[in-house]
Amino acid sequence: MTGKDSIYANQVEVKDFSFDANVVEVFPDMIQRSVPGYATIVSTMGKLAGQYAQSNSNLYDLGCSLGAVTLSIRRNIEKENCTIIAIDNSEPMVERCKLHLKGFKSDVPVEVNLADINDVNLENASVVAMNFTLQFIPPEQRRTLLKKIYNSLKPGGVLLLSEKFRGENEQADNLLIDLHHDFKRHNGYSELEISQKRTAIENVMRTDLLSTHLVRLSDIGFSQTQVWYQCFNFCSMVAIK
Repeated sequence: MTGKDSIYANQVEVKDFSFDANVVEVFPDMIQRSVPGYATIVSTMGKLAGQYAQSNSNLYDLGCSLGAVTLSIRRNIEKENCTIIAIDNSEPMVERCKLHLKGFKSDVPVEVNLADINDVNLENASVVAMNFTLQFIPPEQRRTLLKKIYNSLKPGGVLLLSEKFRGENEQADNLLIDLHHDFKRHNGYSELEISQKRTAIENVMRTDLLSTHLVRLSDIGFSQTQVWYQCFNFCSMVAIK
């Protein structure tokens, strides 16, 4: 059982955000109240994974957190001999993810590994999912990671990528930020919570322009990239090899 996100409800000494045990306890509430359309994103990523999964292949959930995308993928897999490999670098997240997955029966095997996704070897992949994960990777490491993902994918394989992004100019960015903050207010977050969370996350989550994502994916070699969801400064894309 998880609780309500009140991590920043009181005045605190704001430190850089991390996916620690405190965040794990409130993560489902935090993400639902912070990311517009999160349930739709997770559900659709699972359906897309089912559509593009290939028999005798691996499907990766990189930055799996508590396993929401892993579960969504597993519910949609119909091809034979597929293995889902879920990876996260937060030990509290990984341990809770393992417990969470045990609560749902399936014939599709899942491995949950504690690791830095920059260091792991990816192979024989038909689907790679990164649901709001790349934004926490240092910007200078993103292209290398995406190239590794591309190289691991079988022909016809896909990258399912969700990201928060910056507006193309200051005016556009401020509009998107204001809309997102209104969304959080509507979901019960106070001005103090919004302000302190923004301070905590600004050094660890450095967002790209949406155009940067699209150009980079094309330069790496993906033949098609399509944004299939956007609300405010959040979007989800599918990139096809």
